[in-house]
Amino acid sequence: MRQVLPTLVLCGVVSCTVSAFAADKAKSNLVLIMTDNHGPWTLGCYGNRDIRTPHIDRLAARGTLFLNAFANNAVCSPTRATVLSGLMPCQHGVHRFLSGPTQIGPEAYNTLEEFPTLPSMLVKNGYVAGLCGKWHLGGEIEPHEGFTYWITKPAGHSRGFYDQRVIEHGKIRNEPKYLTDLWTDHGVRFIEENRERPFFLYLTYNGPYGLGGAMREPIRNRHAEYYADHPLKSFPRTQPRPWNYNYGPWIGDEQVIRKYAAEVSGIDDGVGRIVETLERHNLTENTLVVFVADQGLAGGHAGFWGMGDHTRPLTAFDWTMRIPLIVSRPGSVKEGQRLLPLVSNYDLLPTILSLLGVPDDRPAQPKPPGRDFSGMLAGKQIDWEEQHFYEFENVRAIRTPRWKYIERIHQTPNELYDVSQDPDERHNLYGESAYGATVAKLRRRLHQFFDAHADRKWDLWHGGGTKTDLFTEKFFGIKNPYNRSRYLPGAPLPKYRTP
Repeated sequence: MRQVLPTLVLCGVVSCTVSAFAADKAKSNLVLIMTDNHGPWTLGCYGNRDIRTPHIDRLAARGTLFLNAFANNAVCSPTRATVLSGLMPCQHGVHRFLSGPTQIGPEAYNTLEEFPTLPSMLVKNGYVAGLCGKWHLGGEIEPHEGFTYWITKPAGHSRGFYDQRVIEHGKIRNEPKYLTDLWTDHGVRFIEENRERPFFLYLTYNGPYGLGGAMREPIRNRHAEYYADHPLKSFPRTQPRPWNYNYGPWIGDEQVIRKYAAEVSGIDDGVGRIVETLERHNLTENTLVVFVADQGLAGGHAGFWGMGDHTRPLTAFDWTMRIPLIVSRPGSVKEGQRLLPLVSNYDLLPTILSLLGVPDDRPAQPKPPGRDFSGMLAGKQIDWEEQHFYEFENVRAIRTPRWKYIERIHQTPNELYDVSQDPDERHNLYGESAYGATVAKLRRRLHQFFDAHADRKWDLWHGGGTKTDLFTEKFFGIKNPYNRSRYLPGAPLPKYRTP
């Protein structure tokens, strides 16, 4: 009996260990690929015939593509915070892109530290998590949110793609290699090192970018010759609109256009290598792949180049909101599906968790705005109200299949567009008597959404503060945004003006 008991106990331990291992092996992996300042109009699967993207197009053919996916902000730190936390800027407090001491130095900190996030929830449920690429959410030197593999940039903006600074093993160094290839190399390495356990790869390219010195850098990737004399007619040669604050002269600039196209194709090469790595290690069937951008970018569209922060006043036009979104996993995501319903980047977190079978253990407050659209991915009809909400400092908007209503605090104008008839949003219908009832209905829905979801602590429109500096700081009276007690409840602010 003394000999049997240990044997039984040992068998029980082995059995439990094997069961736990089997359960881990059964978990689906996640590869979340995020690009920077990237409009869907650049991809072949969205209709572009100029720019070479065969690997992304193949990913779309093997999965589901969303024709109307939208970002809830115009710039990168807020949208990335939203994808990882599932919250709006008025809930997570990241209202603009980070700059200054929040990123590097003694005041640096993780701006998501108080929230459950996609990586932290996955790690809690047995995943290993790796970041390869742009973080731009504070405290860049060291890993956060449960990431154990961490190679990133010391700043959010991209001065170029070669001879740039990167952070690896807690140190900043110069990297001569093409950054797009560097991030891909590490993504491949992370997959190969962790292929025997459930993993989450957050592969965050800092391209195609489309802005600043990065676009004046010569093309040095393998696509240089192909684009050297390409006319690239998919970039509209329009006249700059009056609201252009900068980058208007870039419309039609052949060097910038070709550089941006080459960077899109460079990312496509990386996507191809990641997919090939999954296939080579027989991981395709058990890996959910999501391809998405942080926000869009205009390349001459509607008379603009850039994002919503490159206009004055700040804007909420579709070219800054519309993003590519492709989801693939054989067997559970319908192949070749192209979906019309409006979805938001804040819907991604609950949808991904649902697809992976991981509990969503976020607290009830602040109330998460996202909805689970995983049923659509399986080809099912689900109850889905088509509306998207947007927030960028003093600008808030609601987008429906037909209408876009934009409201500003402490500034004019408010705007109404019939986007079904006016996709370039050139004809502001706000103030016309024929559309008064439409404005009232959309305004009510907009205010109901933010009344239900905004956290007073970070609600700029009602006396809250911010974790970042602001373009519109003069409107809100925010002082010293980098102080650890940076939000100022009850601080005297300009009186809220109901539009």
